Amino acid sequence: MTDYDVLRVFCGPRGEYGNELGVVREGSVLPERDDRQAFAAKLGFSETVFVDDPERGVIDIYTPGARLPFAGHPCVGAAWLLDVPELVTPAGVVGTRLDGEFTWIEARPEWAPPRTLRRYASAAEVDALPVPEPGEWLYAWAWEDEAAGRVRARGFPGRGDGIDEDEATGAAALQLTAQLGRALNIIQGKGSQLLTAPQPEGWTELGGRTLLEN
Repeated sequence: MTDYDVLRVFCGPRGEYGNELGVVREGSVLPERDDRQAFAAKLGFSETVFVDDPERGVIDIYTPGARLPFAGHPCVGAAWLLDVPELVTPAGVVGTRLDGEFTWIEARPEWAPPRTLRRYASAAEVDALPVPEPGEWLYAWAWEDEAAGRVRARGFPGRGDGIDEDEATGAAALQLTAQLGRALNIIQGKGSQLLTAPQPEGWTELGGRTLLEN
């Protein structure tokens, strides 16, 4: 039996919602990629993290069907759990900081696979969307309050791996922030909250609340 923690990342203001994340703190128990992939598929979370060096923050990220060089909600969750100044991912070094109830990472939007960022006319249109057929990774969004930077969003991975809708998608939030060039307060899924802020030289900060579920 492989021990793992379950976190909820990007929770709402009262600790509700958030995207579940599996974290195997002792990555050495499953050193092979095939075994890690099988375990991530068994857990069935949108992502599972394997910690290969807790002091240096070296992590390895998997969806139920693929290994990812970088992903937002696993990095925020791992940063909160490990409390280290940076994380080392295959895509690059991710800066981290804790600020009250929020955990922040600093990363580059291009580290994540591209997604279709599709703007809708209203939050109600986003709310009413059915789950699309598998194919493209769709991030549907609309302004709730453009002047305040408040966004309503939903994420549909389209991978056909059992994750029809992603409750909170950090990488897509980074990419939307880079596209719009401004700080955002995003409500995604059922009520998860993601905060972003552009930084110099193409970097973007991404923050949210994390809770330990077990």
